[in-house]
Amino acid sequence: MESKTRVDKACSLLQERIGARPRVGLVLGSGLGGLADFITGATVVPYEEIPAWPHSTAPGHEGRLIAGELGGVSVLAMQGRAHAYEGYSLEEVVFPVRVMGQLGISVYIATNASGGIHSGLNPGDLMLIKDHINLMGANPLVGPNEASWGDRFPDMSTAYDPGLQAVAEETAAEQGIQLKKGVYVAFGGPSFETPAEIRMAGMLGADAVGMSTVPEVIAANHMGMKVCAISCVANYAAGISRTPLSHEEVLREVGRSANRLQRLVSSMLGKLGEDGA
Repeated sequence: MESKTRVDKACSLLQERIGARPRVGLVLGSGLGGLADFITGATVVPYEEIPAWPHSTAPGHEGRLIAGELGGVSVLAMQGRAHAYEGYSLEEVVFPVRVMGQLGISVYIATNASGGIHSGLNPGDLMLIKDHINLMGANPLVGPNEASWGDRFPDMSTAYDPGLQAVAEETAAEQGIQLKKGVYVAFGGPSFETPAEIRMAGMLGADAVGMSTVPEVIAANHMGMKVCAISCVANYAAGISRTPLSHEEVLREVGRSANRLQRLVSSMLGKLGEDGA
């Protein structure tokens, strides 16, 4: 109940500040916050002004909530997310998802940066996430269940909505953007994975690796939102190349791919606006 009270307080403030009810929630991951510049009629709310909202401390995460229109659709966009490796519990990590769900948002679109595991994924590629593997060692739904948010045991068979995946693939084809498809595995971080861990993840069926998104997707499904997630492959995962991994490399490569991702997401939203999905 305490968590629900905190969510209600955050919702009350945002309803006062942003006015119109947003339809789509966007999460802009490492180095991808530039998409927010294309939001029209924008209202900006810094995270520190929202009760209980976790602050982003990772480089490449601005820490602002932006409400407005993108692709003709009312959106609420997060410029940066919180991660468990910053010291937050998973309940805190998914707090923004809970607020979005409580505000009535029905579509949740997440972006992130990842390391490529599969030999067909190269730095700069965009990958549509079709499923995930949770190796973070925890689940955001652990603890008392808030029945008004969702079932105690939510089904995750189609955690990534097939309809939204189809829209993403159709949009990418129309825009001439190569969009690959694969399974994302999440580790807790903040250290990059070892080569042995990457070999294990590959054997389990993972195509790309990161440190976020999975807890959010679980919470969004719990609240009945349709989810789509697109990953920007920023580097080869550990052991695949001889180059030491660094977050600077991640931000640099994501910056090169940001324009394609921005065009893809904006055009996707345009399609959602047309068909009312």
